[in-house]
Formats: sequence, structure tokens, C-alpha cells
Amino acid sequence: MNQIRHLVLEAMAHANITYDITEHPAVYTIEEMDRLQIDPKNEVAKNLFLRDDKKQRYFLVVLPKYKQVDLNAIRMAVDSRRLSFASTDALAHYLGLSKGAVSPFGILNDTERKVEVIIDQDIKSFDRIGVHPNENTATVWLRPADLESIIQNHGNPITYIVP
Repeated sequence: MNQIRHLVLEAMAHANITYDITEHPAVYTIEEMDRLQIDPKNEVAKNLFLRDDKKQRYFLVVLPKYKQVDLNAIRMAVDSRRLSFASTDALAHYLGLSKGAVSPFGILNDTERKVEVIIDQDIKSFDRIGVHPNENTATVWLRPADLESIIQNHGNPITYIVP
């Protein structure tokens, strides 16, 4: 097991979180994920790494894979300046992740606790949520409340929104 995934699995074990993991070929988009047909309940999350136009605030947005992204609605919900996608350099710097592997578990690499987590309210209704364990060759399935607990225990702020 590589070191990237090990950190995630170790955090879940430390918190006594029950999970399943599905190994699969590397995927970079939701469309590629759908072709694998491992998500019959539509519980895989779409994850976006955003920043404001002054590069002062960074956001990790977690929403159901079937939702369209409305940056203006997200901006208003978190009272931010104009939002756009953060660079791959910022993704590596703040979350230790590469393009295609964006995941809420990236928060575990945010030693500055600079990244704000925004979760779509609909995620709470999922039995389980599917997210990468900081690499795009597997999907971890866990309860949304358990994912929230990991994020909160790490110290990053969470905001639930209804975009």
C-alpha cells in the first residue's frame, strides 16, 4: 500500500470508522468513474478545489456527482469573492494531491488548515459516500457523518450549503 493511501486508512482506523474500498483503474473524471459501474446508488462525490480571486481563501467542494456546479451560488453561500478553480500547484501545496485525485481526505495533508470544506447538503442523505483515498485508483465508501468527523477532527471548517 502506498503512503498516500496509508494516511487515509490510518485516520479511519484511528477513528474506528467502518469502510469498504473498491480498487479500480485510475480515473480522472466522473464520466470515467461512471464507466466502471461501481456506483449503483449514485453516491460517488464530485470534488472541486476552488479559490477566491485574491487567492486568500481556498475551498474544497464536495457534491453529488450528478449536480451541476454553480460557482456563483457557492460564492454567495460562503460569502466569498469571485471563485475559480485553483491551480494544480495550489492543489499540491495545500492538499498534497494531483489532478484527478481531488478528495475530501486531502484535508489530512492541509497542515495550515487553510482550506475550507464546503459540502452539499444532499450528501447527508446518502447511506455512504464514495471518495478517493487521495489517489484515483480506489474508492472508499463510508458514512457521510464519518467523513465529516474526520474533517472536523483535523480542524478544517465545514460549511453545508444548498446550492
